[in-house]
Amino acid sequence: MDAPHASLLTPHRALRLGRFTLALGRPLIMGVLNVTPDSFSDGGRFFAADRALDGARALIEEGADILDVGGESSRPGAEPVPADEELRRIGPILAKLGDLQVPVSVDTCKPEVMRHALDAGAAMINDILALRAPGALEALAASDAAVCLMHMQGEPRTMQREPHYADVVAEVEAFLLERARAAQAAGVARDRIVLDPGFGFGKTPSHNLDLLRSLPRLRAAGYPLLAGLSRKSLLGKITGRAAGDRVHASVAAALLAVQRGAAIVRVHDVAATRDALRVWQAVEDTAS
Repeated sequence: MDAPHASLLTPHRALRLGRFTLALGRPLIMGVLNVTPDSFSDGGRFFAADRALDGARALIEEGADILDVGGESSRPGAEPVPADEELRRIGPILAKLGDLQVPVSVDTCKPEVMRHALDAGAAMINDILALRAPGALEALAASDAAVCLMHMQGEPRTMQREPHYADVVAEVEAFLLERARAAQAAGVARDRIVLDPGFGFGKTPSHNLDLLRSLPRLRAAGYPLLAGLSRKSLLGKITGRAAGDRVHASVAAALLAVQRGAAIVRVHDVAATRDALRVWQAVEDTAS
């Protein structure tokens, strides 16, 4: 399949995230900051409050356009944590939102956490349940924040136990469009909605590769796509490398996603991804 040109990045559109507006004429980088003790990718590196703030500033300095803060692990097999514990973990970042000067996304599926984060100034909610929890749609509709609606089969604790689809692309597409329609019906404006096919969330390696190849189809509905492939087990299966050694594979995956129409890539290795995308953008700009 031929890779689409930069036109798929909708250069004349923008994403509205609270007080921020980000143009979509170039791929955006969402830097991952897990403030959990059991993240698959960083092993609790930013669990302490001071380290979390230092990590946030470092990601911004490396070139993150959006900072995605998560206080609950969604790795395969992860157990849920109470809302008050999740809020305790992300509190130091929420308290510093005004100082960070980039949009801060909060990775949560709990309406209580969403409301607290939005009241504190979060510009985006990144929800693996796609606003299906009771009260989640209302929480977003009452704000001016953006939302990322993700597809997941099952739940983190069990999602990788023999996931099955008759047609993974068609099923993911139908789910995401239904959730986008539900969000809009609840009052979330279209220019605040991002869709995420949910790489690694209830999918086999074959499912993930099918979805990556089919991003142009998912993009055709007109919503910005977010691709989160960074350090995922898919890349480990392809390369044979542990999570901490998947920088090169992650950058390659981000570039392939952008070439196929992803507007945002969610990554751990911001500087390396930024450099690769700058080279790609320079080539695309010359070609156009």
